[in-house]
Amino acid sequence: MPLDRYREKRSFESSSEPQGKLESSPEGNLYIIQKHAASHLHFDLRLELDGVLKSWALPKGPSLDPAQKRLAVHVEDHPVEYGSFEGIIPEGEYGGGTVMLWDRGSWEPEGDPRKGYAKGDLKFKLHGEKLKGSWVLAKMKAKQGEKEGKNWLLIKKRDDAAASGPGPVETMNLSVATGRTMEEIASQSEERHDEKSGPFRPMTTGPRLRNQ
Repeated sequence: MPLDRYREKRSFESSSEPQGKLESSPEGNLYIIQKHAASHLHFDLRLELDGVLKSWALPKGPSLDPAQKRLAVHVEDHPVEYGSFEGIIPEGEYGGGTVMLWDRGSWEPEGDPRKGYAKGDLKFKLHGEKLKGSWVLAKMKAKQGEKEGKNWLLIKKRDDAAASGPGPVETMNLSVATGRTMEEIASQSEERHDEKSGPFRPMTTGPRLRNQ
């Protein structure tokens, strides 16, 4: 089953992470990135497809610069319910540490997403609160001795949303769900902020991904 590996890795008696089930969101095309301070700080990219969140760990986070190809390590599928998770995974549990809902919105495949995912050439547009525009996830060749490679590259395509210089990882440090910093989430503070000291923005949505 698609979520077996996710459940095997976790103790839901200890962690507040959702156990989840194979179920699509109302829109069917959820996109999120979670900032995760586990043993190493990284970002988790998740794209909804066929009732689960296909997931990649980004050690350096996303970049808006097309010249910056970012490593994206494919990990186990997560339940769609995980798309609203923000909080603390207890120390000693798998992925123990603080989790921030760093970006959210919807994604729009460019071409057949299932064929692109299977081929290792997944092209899409993001309609997030922080990230927008066209992207590609390109699978790298497996290393010698590996049965199946887990390493992909996340690359920003050249469009109006592309940019060089300091990127979103360096300049956008608040939760899109609660406006909190990582430190505030770690202390479970409920104080809300905004990246630009303006009104807190609601979730951004885009075109719906229809089942094929």
